[in-house]
Amino acid sequence: MDLIIKVLIGIIAVFHIYILWFEMFAWETRGRKVFKHFPAELFPKTKTLAANQGLYNGFLAAGLIWTFFIENVEWKTNVSIFFLSCVATAGVYGALSASKKIFFVQGLPAIIALILILLK
Repeated sequence: MDLIIKVLIGIIAVFHIYILWFEMFAWETRGRKVFKHFPAELFPKTKTLAANQGLYNGFLAAGLIWTFFIENVEWKTNVSIFFLSCVATAGVYGALSASKKIFFVQGLPAIIALILILLK
């Protein structure tokens, strides 16, 4: 079960690194391809906002990656629960405020990892 938890945390962390890159560095290029419904003239105007969101996603990734280096099991568990809870909360909020797809790509994996940690 530990291996499954580590793999899930790793996948979630890599996903948030991707979001960091996407929102901070590719907002005006890749963003236009992903958000086709978003008016093209708004990408330059929202670049700073997107970069700020990307930075927060980077902090989530950093926290999750940090759990791989914590040797104390109790501390590692608590840090994992904290950062996965942050990701799950962001996923639920994103699903309610923007797109239900966000729940499935962000919230659900974090919730599954949380459940596995709590059942361990």
